[in-house]
Order: sequence, then C-alpha cells, then structure tokens
Amino acid sequence: MTDFEIEELRFAPESVEETRTRLPRFSNWPVVYLIEDGHDIYVGETGSADRRMRQHLKSQQKQHLREVRIVIDDRFNGSACLDLESLLIRLLDGDGKFDLLNRNEGITNQDYYQRSEYNDTFKEIFEELRSRGYFERTIPQIENSDLFKLSPYKALNTEQGIAVLDIMEGLVEDLPRSENSLAVIQGDPGTGKTIVGIYLMKLMRDIAEFDPTDEVEGDSMFSDLFVEGNRELFEGLRIGLVVPQKSLRLSIAKVFRKVPALRDAAVLTPYDVADAEEDFDVLIVDEAHRLTQRASQAHGTLTKRFGEITRRLFGTDDYSLNQLDWLRARSRHTILLLDTAQSVRPADIEPEVFDRVIDETRQLERWYPLETQMRVKGGKEYLDFARTMISDDPPPDVPDLQDYEVELFDDLGAMHQRIRERDAEFGLARLVAGYAWEWRSRRKNGEYDIELDGVRLNWNVSDVDWIASKTALEEVGSIHTVQGYDLNYAGVLIGGDLRIDPETELLAADKANYFDKKGKQNNRMRGRDTTDDDLLQYVTNVYRVLLTRGMRGTYLYVVDPLLRDRFRRVLGASRPRP
Repeated sequence: MTDFEIEELRFAPESVEETRTRLPRFSNWPVVYLIEDGHDIYVGETGSADRRMRQHLKSQQKQHLREVRIVIDDRFNGSACLDLESLLIRLLDGDGKFDLLNRNEGITNQDYYQRSEYNDTFKEIFEELRSRGYFERTIPQIENSDLFKLSPYKALNTEQGIAVLDIMEGLVEDLPRSENSLAVIQGDPGTGKTIVGIYLMKLMRDIAEFDPTDEVEGDSMFSDLFVEGNRELFEGLRIGLVVPQKSLRLSIAKVFRKVPALRDAAVLTPYDVADAEEDFDVLIVDEAHRLTQRASQAHGTLTKRFGEITRRLFGTDDYSLNQLDWLRARSRHTILLLDTAQSVRPADIEPEVFDRVIDETRQLERWYPLETQMRVKGGKEYLDFARTMISDDPPPDVPDLQDYEVELFDDLGAMHQRIRERDAEFGLARLVAGYAWEWRSRRKNGEYDIELDGVRLNWNVSDVDWIASKTALEEVGSIHTVQGYDLNYAGVLIGGDLRIDPETELLAADKANYFDKKGKQNNRMRGRDTTDDDLLQYVTNVYRVLLTRGMRGTYLYVVDPLLRDRFRRVLGASRPRP
C-alpha cells in the first residue's frame, strides 16, 4: 500500500486557488510537482505549492504549460523532495518523451536519513507516473540510454560541483576582460569529465536565458550565478563543445537536440572550429587528449587540410603547432577535459605538451582534478587494479571490489555467452578488443576478423553509436567506438599485440600483431619514429581504457599464454556460475 498521492490540477489561477482551499498541504508541506503541456515539462520541489504555482504562472517561459501533477507524501521532508526532484528530472530527460525546461541550478546528490527507504517509494512514484503516461520506458531502459548517460541534468558530486562553480566564477571575472584564459579538468576514466563539460554548456545557456521573474532556489549550488548582470554577460556568447571522436560527438549532438536550451548548441570537430567564420568566446574540449598534432591524419584530405589551417591561422605551416593551438587561437576562453593516459596514437598530441598546460593552469589555480569514480562500481580500487595488471608490477591478488565482477575465461565462446546473458539481464554488455586483428570483413568477402576457439567474430560494422546498434551483441568494438562510453559489462579480448617477453618477463608490444596502421606509424612530419616503448605505451593505454568500460563487471580473454598465466595467478581460472 502506497502512502503517496498524486494531485492533478490545471495550470491556471482559478485551479490553484481551488486547490489551496481544498487541500491544506498545498500551502505548507514539502512536495514535488510536474507542470506540462504534453510536450514540454518542468519539475520542481517546494515547501509551498500554492506560492510556487503563482510564481510559475508569472513566468513568460511557462505560459504555454497546461497541467500540474503534485506528489504528496506524509513522510516527505526537504531532503527527500530534493532527491525525488533530481531523480525525476534525470529520468524524464533520459526517457525523452518530454522536453525538459529545467535549469541547471545545482542538482543534488546528497545522502540523508533513511534515504534507502525513500528510494523504494520513489520507484513506486515513477511506476505510477509511468502508468499515467509520463514515461515510455522502464528505469533500466532509461539508464542504459545515451540520453540518460550524456544528460546535462546529471547530479554532480562534490568535486565536480566545485570545479563547475569555480570555472563559472572565473568566467564571470574573465569575460569582461580582453585577455584569454585556460582551465583544465583532469581525471581518470569514469570520473565524469564528459558530464562536467555537458553540464557547463547547459549552465551557461541557462544563465543567458534566465527569466528574472522565475525564482531561483537560494540554497542551490549555482543560485548565485543567476543574477541580472550575469545574464547579460553570457547572453549572445559563442560557445562550443569540441569532441575529437566522431561517434561520441554525434551521440552528444543527438542528446543536445532533445534539450531545448542546447538544441542549437555547437558540437564541433577541431576542424570546424578552425574554419568557423567567427571566433568563439568559450570552447569546452572533451577528450582533449585525442586532439592531434602535425602528422598523417585519419584521412589524406585531413592531412592536407591540417597544413592549410595552420598556415591560415599562424601565417606559416609550423610543424610544432597542433590542434590545441588552433583552438586557443580561435577562442577567448578554453576549458580542457583531459586524461593523458588515454592517448592511443602517435598523431595524438604528446602527453608532455599537456603536462606543460597542466603546470600553467596549476599556477593560475585553474586546474581541477577529478578523483571520485563515477562509472565503475568497483571504485578506485578496481581502476588501480586494472592499471597495475597491465604493467610490469602486477598486484599479488584481487582487492576488495565489493560486487564488481572480474573473471578470466579460457574459452571465447563461454565469455561471449556470459556477455549475452548479462545483456539479457542488464543490457549494454558487449565484447571489445585491442586492435590485434586485421579488419578483413571490410572487404565484404565473407572473411571473419577474429577466429578463436571455434568462434568467429567481426569488428563493429557501425562506427557511430555502435554500442546501441542492433548487431552490436554479436560484434567486437574497438577503442575508437567505445572510448568515452559506458557499458554494464565488458568482455575484453587482449590480443597478440600485448604479450610478456619470455626472456625479460616484461610486457612488450608486438607490432606485427597490432593492426591499427595509424597507431604504429612514424611521424615523419615531426621527424619522430614510433619506438617499441612508444608502441607499448599506446597499446597499454588502449587496454586500460577497455578495462574501465564496464560499470558492473569486466570479463577477460587473453591470447598470450604468459600474460594469461599472470591473470590466472591473480584472478584464478573461470568458474561456472549458477
């Protein structure tokens, strides 16, 4: 039996007055409410629904809304209502049926007394709202979607919130000045760098479009940013989000099209920025470690274009200049989201360039480290474990990873079957691999790319949103299609490109078994050869990224016998699960 009720009324003065007279808790009780017209929706929480509805009725941006649903529960308090408001905002945005009108004032993710008991009620409230047509999908289906994972309505943790607030306050100071600025947000895989970048985009747009007749919650994290002077400061700014990787860029652009405040936001390649008609006021650069230097690019036309852009921007094709130089030349204020341990090709800007940038921003107090693990449920312990397993100093055993699954398989068919089972149960379970097999199937001649233990598999057919494609469960994703994405379970194939040298007993990269041609070629333009040590760094970076895709678990299949023995000593052989 549920203790909550959902009150329905029209979004009109007379309906608000009638409800105030009829329902005492409409005026003085913590509630959560939804206002909508079948297309747009606004979610809020308040201690006085009567007063808040009257304020909303004065808002020009909400004049078209028609219906109100108010969630009332005798056990509600302010903390529970903030939590439910945050949950409904995130789920509505991830479901995609409605366009969400909320601002990013500072969605909370704070613990409070008896939160777990409230969570059970929240699930019941969700199901009731779903039965009334407010949601089209279940919570697991929503949480597995890009709309949810890349939503600008994520609840930030403390260090993310501090970074966002500090950067925004810095922009408020810097925007009226003539000098340029640079900030860096640095973090390991899964610390939420992309989410921070998307959140910043939405927050800047919200401030620019702020309706002063609409009340801002005084205790929200970013409430002090919503003032008249700031609105004028951010209004009309040219803001862009730069994403070097094609798949992630198109996924983010797709999400932005569902968010009214971001519908026309620019999601760009570095080439787009360089070729833009006007300079940008603010550029946020996601996966900045994938920006490239002067080298052979992914396509010959891009190599030629690289030189043309550098000459146009700087007057000469100086081979020491890179895409980061382009972006800083075209933007007054640049914010980099960065993890130098995810650089995977010789064309990527060298880590030492970013080391200098980090030193520069540290001295200016514009460097923000993210350390809290937001993706992997095994936490930082798993991240450290995965990193050291792909090193010459492996751990003696497995740390306490709570409920996180890590398992070694000796049979690829068995691992694939486990992935299928986990996908049926949780969704988003996929096979991924290092670039240790040639892409033979691209020739459409019936050949398979990966053949092991009687199992035949092909690389991903789609290079855009492969994870959600219909054939993904029977294919293998590469670093270029999964970097920046989350899975529930990852089955990682560590191929013959990474092995243990039997003489030195150290890790080595096998160039003959590494088939990413752009990942091992020399950079003749810069006069730099890709050494064996360089290649080993790229290959280990690839596998460290792949090993951190799974939120709930990671399964492993290792080709090299000596490296497989190392994993077996630490993990133990695979065991059948009930």
